[in-house]
Amino acid sequence: MRMVDLIEKKRDGETLTNEEIKFIVDGYTKDEIPDYQMSAWAMAVFFRGMTDEESAALTDAIVHSGDTIDLSAIEGTKVDKHSTGGVGDTTTLVLAPLVASAGVPVAKMSGRGLGHTGGTIDKLEAIPGFSVEISNDRFIELVNRNKVAVIGQTADLTPADKKLYSLRDVTATVNSIPLIASSIMSKKLASGADAIVLDVKTGSGAFMKELDDAKELARTMVKIGNDLGRNTSAVISDMTQPLGYAIGNALEMKEAIDTLKGQGPEDLTELCLVLGSHMVVLAGKAETLEEARSMLENVMKDGSALAHLKKFAESQNGDPDVIEHPEKLPQAAYTYEVKAKESGYVSGIVADKIGTAAMVLGAGRATKQSEIDLAVGLVLRRKIGDRVEEGETLVTVHSNSENTDDCVKRIYESYTISQDKTDAPPLIYDVMK
Repeated sequence: MRMVDLIEKKRDGETLTNEEIKFIVDGYTKDEIPDYQMSAWAMAVFFRGMTDEESAALTDAIVHSGDTIDLSAIEGTKVDKHSTGGVGDTTTLVLAPLVASAGVPVAKMSGRGLGHTGGTIDKLEAIPGFSVEISNDRFIELVNRNKVAVIGQTADLTPADKKLYSLRDVTATVNSIPLIASSIMSKKLASGADAIVLDVKTGSGAFMKELDDAKELARTMVKIGNDLGRNTSAVISDMTQPLGYAIGNALEMKEAIDTLKGQGPEDLTELCLVLGSHMVVLAGKAETLEEARSMLENVMKDGSALAHLKKFAESQNGDPDVIEHPEKLPQAAYTYEVKAKESGYVSGIVADKIGTAAMVLGAGRATKQSEIDLAVGLVLRRKIGDRVEEGETLVTVHSNSENTDDCVKRIYESYTISQDKTDAPPLIYDVMK
């Protein structure tokens, strides 16, 4: 088998066999196929696409390019959730203890963030002492005992994906649905989950800006998951504006605590209930989504979900008092109120721009080497559809620097205020199974 023949085959729109795809992935992982040939193949895929069968074969080959996690020692059906990312996306912080308190084991492998704010691990580390540096045995023990634990991603998981993503990033082939889908699903499958719920974002703050593209990505990932033996469903949700109000690690942790108390933002609460209901059903703890939602609402009301977060934090060396006293989370030295320059209705918020405004404060990483400031970020006071009067606060800035000019400028550029009322965008567009 020669790589040049497989490049030509895909260039001409033909379908590759499972064996040919495995040859490509194995050869590239072992450095037997050079970057320039893999680049040519990725560009051919970018233009020609892949069939569902090819996408599943590519995902499977990437899964088996490195280690896979065996979670069979954990009792029950392990359900993982993955979001394609956005601004103020705090769902995992809420969902992990919420779903665990309903009896669903959540064995979560997470990474650090690169972008507007940190990843799930960075946000959890806003809890003083919290650590994901635990052994696999300890990880499994905690999930069996508490139904929830989070561990950092192992370096030996899906090495082919790491190599291919780095190559795609510099060859303008990132935005290919088969390559995106195989990248996401390979990590989920290698992490050992029995079932997967996907939160596919669409809008200005999402990777998939257009709804049709988000639907196609969701469809492709659900098909891959189901074809490879995992019950998979996808919820397509809005990221036209940030989710919730908080953008920033400690600020988002506080918002997650509020949400588990039943006092969180309406959109964040609703999305967590929807995603969580799918997780509960896939785990076999409820027969219908309505029954699952009722279970989750009950554990939120009776305090079980919040108690689970406290237990989760304490089991991983975090200070449990923070859950009852979120003022113990890292606090910024300065707050600054960004005021509306005119009266009217908020008709638009460019989510990725306001995410960048948080990043320039230090809430996120511009590069992998960047240091995150866990205390800083933004709290939105007005969202799309809200009325605001001139001089009222649009956003509260939490900063450890007195100079917030760049951040404030970006916030003003993100907001559009009109005289006519604009309805907030729908939170959920579609569900795929």
